[in-house]
Amino acid sequence: MQHRILVLLGALALVLAIVNAMMFSSNRQEQNELAIRGQFIQQSLQLEPLYQSLIKSLADLAARDNDIPLRELLASQGITFSSNPPAAPAR
Repeated sequence: MQHRILVLLGALALVLAIVNAMMFSSNRQEQNELAIRGQFIQQSLQLEPLYQSLIKSLADLAARDNDIPLRELLASQGITFSSNPPAAPAR
């Protein structure tokens, strides 16, 4: 009887060790994926001023030339703007 209990406990320990190894491997993969996402976010934040400048230039160009296709392209990306008419010269 004692032999069977010890064999059962040994088998249970083996199963738990295998489950632990599988969970460790899965956790390591998730950590790697999270690190890659974090790196992407960091790189995106570094490029944000460039993107803002590019979008502002495109919006200024579309407003100045009344470029409908460019306005539609910006609008399709969720970028809206309004153009202020040039001020009349003061008399």
